[in-house]
Amino acid sequence: KEANFTAAFVIGIQKTLKRSFIPEGRGDLQTTVGPEDVFHYAYAVFHSPTYRRRYADFLKRDFPRLLLTSSQALFRQLCGLGAELTALHLLERDAPAIATYPIPGNDRIEIIRYVEPNGDAPGRVWINATQYFQGIPPDLWNLRVGGYQVLAKWLKDRKGRVLGFDELLHYQRVAAALYRTLEIQQAIDETIGEWPLR
Repeated sequence: KEANFTAAFVIGIQKTLKRSFIPEGRGDLQTTVGPEDVFHYAYAVFHSPTYRRRYADFLKRDFPRLLLTSSQALFRQLCGLGAELTALHLLERDAPAIATYPIPGNDRIEIIRYVEPNGDAPGRVWINATQYFQGIPPDLWNLRVGGYQVLAKWLKDRKGRVLGFDELLHYQRVAAALYRTLEIQQAIDETIGEWPLR
């Protein structure tokens, strides 16, 4: 494996963080930093809601710019948050479950309808007249990635199909990962504090 970083970028990382750059994997973040650490750091920064708002106009016209911090503690914290996001998005790590699928039936996706929480009833994503995923909050249902409403699109792509056990479980895992993503995004903003990064 070889990191796809320019020599100038690697020199910049070493000078800014005062750490040696290793060519593969993760460093110890005390004396070394590796390409996976840089990826995790970037993944965290690019998932910051404040970053996305602050640089929204620029992001529409160009590739995102990676702002480097000279704070080694902040770099380490963002690496950790980015690593968790990466594992969640690859479904290598499960987040705490939030959704259930409580009603037995034919498991066929016939309709896709969201009903917001009301009193004691949690948010529900209906897939037919009798079955639904329960425990989906509105901000999760409305979450968009790449312009798509994730939880709705996953179901729309399978409309008319009967969902198997693995697919039912997968949808719940995706919902949990996305919910945890929202929590981590808030933690990223709290960790960074003020912009621009220092």
